Amino acid sequence: MNLLDMVGLGFDNLRRTKLRTALTTLGVVIGIGALTSMISFGSGMQKNITETFAENDLFTSLFVTAADVEEIARADPDRVQEFLEEPPAPLNDETVDAIRGVEGVELAFPELRFPVRIQVDGDETRTLLRALPATMASYKPFSETTYGEFFDSDESQEVVLRWETLERLGIIVEEEPSGIAERDTTGKKRSVHPDSIIGTPIVIISSALDVSKIPRNPMQVLSLAGDMPVKEVATELIIGGIMKQASAFGSNTWNAGILVPMNTAREIPSLGFSSVWEILRRQGRGDTYASIYVRVDDVRHVQTARDSLESMGLNVFSIADQLEEIKRGFLIMDAVLGAVGTIALVVAALGIINTMVMSILERRREIGVMKAIGGSENDIKMIFVVEAGTIGLAGALLGLVLGWVVTRIANFVANSYLLPDDAPFINFFHFPVWLIFGAVAFSVVVSLAAGLYPAVRAARVDPVTALRHD
Repeated sequence: MNLLDMVGLGFDNLRRTKLRTALTTLGVVIGIGALTSMISFGSGMQKNITETFAENDLFTSLFVTAADVEEIARADPDRVQEFLEEPPAPLNDETVDAIRGVEGVELAFPELRFPVRIQVDGDETRTLLRALPATMASYKPFSETTYGEFFDSDESQEVVLRWETLERLGIIVEEEPSGIAERDTTGKKRSVHPDSIIGTPIVIISSALDVSKIPRNPMQVLSLAGDMPVKEVATELIIGGIMKQASAFGSNTWNAGILVPMNTAREIPSLGFSSVWEILRRQGRGDTYASIYVRVDDVRHVQTARDSLESMGLNVFSIADQLEEIKRGFLIMDAVLGAVGTIALVVAALGIINTMVMSILERRREIGVMKAIGGSENDIKMIFVVEAGTIGLAGALLGLVLGWVVTRIANFVANSYLLPDDAPFINFFHFPVWLIFGAVAFSVVVSLAAGLYPAVRAARVDPVTALRHD
């Protein structure tokens, strides 16, 4: 008996018991469908986060701080006083120049950001202003400004707004607006074309120290209570560009609603800090920065540049470090989800064993005849192995289809009902090549393992006893 004959007999046996074969295969289909859909969710989430990091060109980014006073305060509050008495080297312009001289560093600038109120066409909202050099126009995501252009000089009077900032103002920017810029019944503005926003004046209202309100007599400080020495200053600039709407995985990457040229931002009056931690960092250090942003020319030089910066006594944080932690978390999640899906496949394997054993009992006479005319034990085993493998392969292919259909439905429901109406479409599931081939291989291996016991049992059937069997 050659291999083709054994394969043909295996398929013939499956066709004779169509209903039983279909039900057994269905168990494998459900198991593979559950396994692939669950793992594809973890794979999709990891893919979304990784792509967001890549789109924002964050793998070559480093964030430098002088000291992490927040960590000190949480770990040991008693050390805060020590930190204030003997602060580490300050982050100032000299530090920025020194960082720019480090091998592999192609860009370094101080982090300058502070809270402001902005007004556009009579609408107002609060957001965070961030200063950026014009050279950032060459890097993602600023090189892909959706509407308008990124500012071309550090003294430019044009600013770039995020799509979400305009949304908070009630302005929905779309290529094909559904209406004109007039308030609807809900009090919000309808969608507008980007050309109607580009070139529009924007008023930036910032808080600054009012020296005239500071009493000369220190004893009078207590009387300030409701009249703090702070004033609001309005600065009018022009909207020059609009950043694209961010996905749910990258909406807060740069943590600012309005981007202003570096030198222009320095001219905007401000208190000079955005949190109490920045006050602690700067106390007794004069004109210093809370942190410095550093961009390396190649991802391969990130570790080298990091080592050089740390040797200067600076604290360095890399987005890549955070990504590695995220990947470890997803690895654990994939393992848990995979385990749940594997349980369903193990149950399906028990169904295969049951089907094969029942088939042996029904075909004892047939097996006896084959052995009586010269069929070897290996021939008998091969027939049952073919049957089990066929069930596993068919179940895997149909299970992949089932998993894909289920994830498409889940993806549609998530985007239609769980996310905001104006949020960009997100594909929460991803089927990489390794998952497809891995699922097929895993299903076939499990099915073959399940068919091993019935195959051995069939091969041991005594032909004399089998021929006497009714």
